[in-house]
Amino acid sequence: MTQPLRDDHGSADQVAVSRRAALSSAVAGGAFAFGSSLAAAFEPRGEVALADTAAAQAKPVAPKKYDMKKSINLWAFPYPNLWSLEKCLKTAKDAGFDGIELNYDLDSDLSPKSGTKDFQKIRAMADKIGIAISGLCSFLFWPYPLVSNDAEKRARGMELAGLMAQAAHDLGTENLLVVPGAVHIPWRTDHEPVQNDVCDKRAREAIAKLRPTAEKLKVHLNIENIFFNGYLMTPGEMIDFVDSFKSDYVRVHFDTGNIMMFQFPEHWINILGSRIKNVHLKEFTKKGTDTSLETFRPLLDGTTNWPAVLDAFDKTGYRGYLTFEYFHPYQHFPEALVYQTGDSLDRMLGRKTI
Repeated sequence: MTQPLRDDHGSADQVAVSRRAALSSAVAGGAFAFGSSLAAAFEPRGEVALADTAAAQAKPVAPKKYDMKKSINLWAFPYPNLWSLEKCLKTAKDAGFDGIELNYDLDSDLSPKSGTKDFQKIRAMADKIGIAISGLCSFLFWPYPLVSNDAEKRARGMELAGLMAQAAHDLGTENLLVVPGAVHIPWRTDHEPVQNDVCDKRAREAIAKLRPTAEKLKVHLNIENIFFNGYLMTPGEMIDFVDSFKSDYVRVHFDTGNIMMFQFPEHWINILGSRIKNVHLKEFTKKGTDTSLETFRPLLDGTTNWPAVLDAFDKTGYRGYLTFEYFHPYQHFPEALVYQTGDSLDRMLGRKTI
């Protein structure tokens, strides 16, 4: 907030009065000389300038249109505390989304408690509503890292990853987000740091074991860039990791927000190219220093260069889902976030201009 001007001997009001008085004197003294110039400005030449401005306003530049699909992650909804899964899917459809990304956990409808028939019912419900399931995501890679120094956690992580692949297949999506490893997990106190070379070795072994089942199920293991986990920190490292499996079913799940603190998503997209199979749009602001989930913002309320990002995706030939990922459903009127995001994506993709 700007503070009023003042000095050591007068109040802010006195200073403001003095400034107004000085301005009035200057205007009075120069009024005669300025009058002639002002009149000249509105001669025919000035009218032409005004006409040009009006013409420009009457012909706004059409926004570029992008042939990509709108999606939203289930974390943006008050599920399961307040809303049912069905209400989430219906709201997403009504807000104009082409797809919704679901999240696998330990307790909900999307967990080991459910089996193939349960997931197929969810798929049928989505089909009836008219919305696709764009992918499957999970926070379970953090409590059960595939590279943990704890052998039991590693084994549980592999078990859960296998169940996720089957669930993705049963849900009718070909996309499973996978976090292959973590040197460090700053938000978990129960994770012992894993030495970099050990992390890389274990991560490669884990994906190699998961790959045959994924190929059989026709589910892509999409490796996500995280940054905060200290692994796969550059596009080159990601390419080396993904390409080493020589499989079309090991690809990249690119997250725009996860690298925004120190890097730029449009740079990564240009380098990764066609390896990108699925996308998270996470808004981020470089104006803060927070490294928690609170640093992510509603779409367009940040510092991401979205025109550059969308152009980069377009140049790679990407035509898949752009999934808004956000972890804080609104406490009041939670549907507002969903509709606001749908509107933002419509404008970003050139579907809406007014």
